[in-house]
Amino acid sequence: MLEGPKVSQSELAKRFGVSQPQICRIIKNKERILSEWHRNGDPERKRKREGKDTALEAALLRWVEGTRAADLPVSGPLLQLKAKHLAEALGRPDLEPSGGWLAHFGARHNLAFKKPLAEKGDAEQPTAEHWTGVVLPGLLRNYAPSEIYACGETGVLLPASSPSKGESAGDRLTLLLCANADGSEKALLRVVGESPRPRCLQGVNLGQMPWSYRAGSLAGMTALLFAEWLQEFNEGMRRQGKSVLLLLTKHETHPYLQLSNVRMVFIPPATALAQPLDHGIASDLKGHYRRRLLRWLPAERGTGQPTLLDALHMLAQAWGDVRPGLIASCFRAAGFSPDAEALALTLAPGLLSQEQLEHRTLMDKELERDGEPVEADGDEGTAEDEDTGEPAAVQPCPSEREVWGSLATLRRYLECRATSPDLFQAFYELEDAVHMVLAS
Repeated sequence: MLEGPKVSQSELAKRFGVSQPQICRIIKNKERILSEWHRNGDPERKRKREGKDTALEAALLRWVEGTRAADLPVSGPLLQLKAKHLAEALGRPDLEPSGGWLAHFGARHNLAFKKPLAEKGDAEQPTAEHWTGVVLPGLLRNYAPSEIYACGETGVLLPASSPSKGESAGDRLTLLLCANADGSEKALLRVVGESPRPRCLQGVNLGQMPWSYRAGSLAGMTALLFAEWLQEFNEGMRRQGKSVLLLLTKHETHPYLQLSNVRMVFIPPATALAQPLDHGIASDLKGHYRRRLLRWLPAERGTGQPTLLDALHMLAQAWGDVRPGLIASCFRAAGFSPDAEALALTLAPGLLSQEQLEHRTLMDKELERDGEPVEADGDEGTAEDEDTGEPAAVQPCPSEREVWGSLATLRRYLECRATSPDLFQAFYELEDAVHMVLAS
């Protein structure tokens, strides 16, 4: 209309039901308005609404434009993670980019987040036979066993108890497990629970624990949490100077990210292959975890059921108990190892049942040990008093409750002051040694 026959500003104002000064401002800013309208690309948009955090949105938009200029995919979960990192850099650590925030940001800047090729429909994926017989062997030949990783989730339950604030009886935990094909490296255990701020974790130096804890909806893995873990895993590989292959199942909570040192490959859902984790690794960890739960003796420790913090330590110990040889066997059984034979696929059930048999034997022994009567705390002291040949200054042998109390004090000190997760490995070995002494 501005390009056609001249019309007075007053007539335009009457025609559109606005004031004459508003028409004057539109004409004055004509070039800027047209430029922004073309850049937005939405002919139906009538208003230019700004977000509440203009600095954050400007920085995030520059990052999106640079990423797309490099022909890299940008997904919604990745954008949310980047927005949180930028918000922290801008002094807004409390900002939590939600799905609604992401939708409004995309609408304001005409951004559409399409699924990457690796996440598109199954029709675009190779057939199960082709992927198993051609694609997977070709991938594995390019990597050493120590450079082939598989990750996945499994669930465990906290023992029912009288919970403290921030915990509920029988809470479910989701564990994210990741290991390489020769068992030489197991990634730090990632645990997802429902409570965002459990009281038992207050005062704990979380950055130096042999596990990491996150809160997720219904204690389940989310795309945002998984994207955060992927970034951390990639950074760990970059620091080691390794380029690795990461095999994982297709799931809505597993977004595809273009990473510098990690090549993500999704297992097509139509294939008959199972994750190495499903061939015995997850089951082995749960067996060790259950064994440690069974030997938790409230009467000796002077406490009730294990807290979330206790369970996290037991899970870290159980993950450490999973032997490298078992992990390598499960990778071979799943066909995810360069030296795997096709026949190994048929051996997985036998391997798993053998491991389960071993765990049942261990748990039976623990149950037998738990059933033995526990001596009263003062028995040892009485025996010392009867030995008149010993000096009175000699301390009596500590009771089992006192031993566990001392170990609990030491663990709490490490939780608050530890400078490395490796310190807990020495503590776990000490705790296991005490268990062996008591069992004998």
